[in-house]
Amino acid sequence: MKLIDAKRDQYRKLAHEQGFRSRAAYKLKEMNKSYRIIGPGSYVVDLGCAPGGWVQVAQKISGNQGKVLGIDLSFVEEIPNAKIIQHDIESIDVVDEIISYFGKKADSLICDLSPQVSGNWSVDHAAQISLNYSAVRIMDQVLNKKGNALFKVFDGEYSAEFFDFMKKKFIKTKRTKPNASRKPSSELYCICLGYL
Repeated sequence: MKLIDAKRDQYRKLAHEQGFRSRAAYKLKEMNKSYRIIGPGSYVVDLGCAPGGWVQVAQKISGNQGKVLGIDLSFVEEIPNAKIIQHDIESIDVVDEIISYFGKKADSLICDLSPQVSGNWSVDHAAQISLNYSAVRIMDQVLNKKGNALFKVFDGEYSAEFFDFMKKKFIKTKRTKPNASRKPSSELYCICLGYL
């Protein structure tokens, strides 16, 4: 247990030192280094963006030529050179908000959605997978052909079905668990490259 705590604290400390809002920033950095989900000049939409760590990383990678839009139900403090909208992803006008901000379709969609955790694992897992399907409905309307996506998945009885569902939509899909994730955590990430 001590090792796990040390690792968790290492990323938290790094985030604090490097000005990232959460240790999750390192998960995205690591996955992007391996799979290049986001590139320079990318237009990126981040669903479930609070507290903003992924938005910060996406903004750094996409640079001045890119655009980053973060969406979350919770209030998220502004991030330089990115736009944050406090909005429900289940809302019917969320797609219009995304398209009108970018003026075109997005190159990358990243999704770190979590439900309000109840502590009942099967309920939380089902709720998280359901949020991912809502995010996919948005993705199908806002992502460029050949675009990339990334989804956090609470691993459980419905996750294999979700991975299979995503396989039909992309040239290449892969599941991974970055080093910055805690070992006992059940979260996996579904990397989706080349939207069909």
